[in-house]
Amino acid sequence: MIAPASAPRLAQGRRIVIKVGSALLVDSANASLRQAWLQSVCADIAELRARGAEVIVVSSGAISLARHRLGLTSRRLRLDEKQAMASVGQIGLAQGWSAALADHDLVAAQLLLTPDDTENRERHLNARATLQTLLDLGCVPVINENDAIATGEIRFGDNDRLGARVAQMTGADCLVLLSDIDGLYTADPRQDPSAQHIPVVVQMTDEIMAMGGEPPPGYSSGGMRTKLLAARIATRAGANMVIAAGQEHHPLRRLQDGGLCTWFLAQTDAGSARKRWIGSSLQPKGSLTIDAGARRALDDGASLLPAGVTGLDGSFGRGDLVVIREADGAIIGRGLIAYDSEESQKLIGHRSGEMEQLLGYRGRDALIHRDDLALDHP
Repeated sequence: MIAPASAPRLAQGRRIVIKVGSALLVDSANASLRQAWLQSVCADIAELRARGAEVIVVSSGAISLARHRLGLTSRRLRLDEKQAMASVGQIGLAQGWSAALADHDLVAAQLLLTPDDTENRERHLNARATLQTLLDLGCVPVINENDAIATGEIRFGDNDRLGARVAQMTGADCLVLLSDIDGLYTADPRQDPSAQHIPVVVQMTDEIMAMGGEPPPGYSSGGMRTKLLAARIATRAGANMVIAAGQEHHPLRRLQDGGLCTWFLAQTDAGSARKRWIGSSLQPKGSLTIDAGARRALDDGASLLPAGVTGLDGSFGRGDLVVIREADGAIIGRGLIAYDSEESQKLIGHRSGEMEQLLGYRGRDALIHRDDLALDHP
C-alpha cells in the first residue's frame, strides 16, 4: 500500500544496518576501492555512532574487486571461480573497511555468513551473540556472504536479503540499502519517463512487489526485485527500511538531510516480532519448572537464571525451544535455551557465579536471556 504517510528519519534509528553494493564501492576502471567515497561513508558512520546509534555494515565487493584485479571481467564466472574470487577479494575488502573506519577511531570486525548461519538455531544464536558482543565493545561489524564456500544451493544470492536477515537477527530498527537509484518508482525511470517516485510504502502488497521487475544485467546480483524482497523480510521483523542513492560522497548524511529516498515502514517493532515468533509455532523440546521468585523476576523483565529453576524435563540442545512451567505445571511462557539439557541439569538451582566451576568453562549467565523469552501473560 502506498500512502502519503510521514517517513521515518535515520536519526531515529538506534541499531542501523547499512548495506553497500559492489557498484558503489569498487571502481571498475582501476580495480580498486573508491577510497574517497569509502572515507565519506565511514565519516557518516562515525556521526551516527557519536549520537548513540549502533551500526552494522553489510558490504558487497569481494568478487567484483578480485575479478577486476585478476582480469576476469570479460566473461561469466563459473561457481569455483566465484569462490576463488571471493577468497582473493575478501582480504582487500576487509582491509579497506578496517583502515577507513580506523581513521575515525572506529574498530572494524569481519563476519562471513551463509544462509545456514541465520536459519540454523544454534548457529543463529552464535552469530547473534558475537554481533551483540562486538556492538557492546563499540566495534562496527562488517558482514559479507561467505561466497568462498557457499554453493549456488546455499547462498543468499544478494546482499540486500543478507542485510535484511542481519537486521532480523540483531533486532535492528533500521535497514539502509545504498543503491544506484534513489528509491522505488511506479516503473523503471530509466525506461519510462512518466514513472513516479514513491516516498513511503506502508505495506508490502502484491502491487508493490510487482514493481520490482527483473534484476539488471551485469555483475550485480541485486536489482529492485531483491530490494523489495529484503523490504518484506525487514519490515516483518520490525525494522524500517530505506532505499537511497549512494553514488555521491556522504550518502548517509544526505539521507539524514532529506535526500530523495523510499521508506518502507515496519509492520511492528523488532522486539514484538521476535517475541511472537518465539511464542507461536515452534515445537518445544523440553521444559523448565521455576519457583515463585523466578516468576516474579520474569514478570519484571529479567532473564531466567539457573537459581530460580527447580526442575527440568526433556532432551534438548543449545538454542532449542523449551517451555517454562510454574510449580503446579501451568505453562507461563517459552524461550530459547542457552545450554543443552545435560549442562542445564548441572546448573539448575545454582547461582550464576557458580556456573563456570560447574561446567568447566565460562558461558552465559542466564539459562534463557530475556530477548529469547516470550511469556504468555507478561
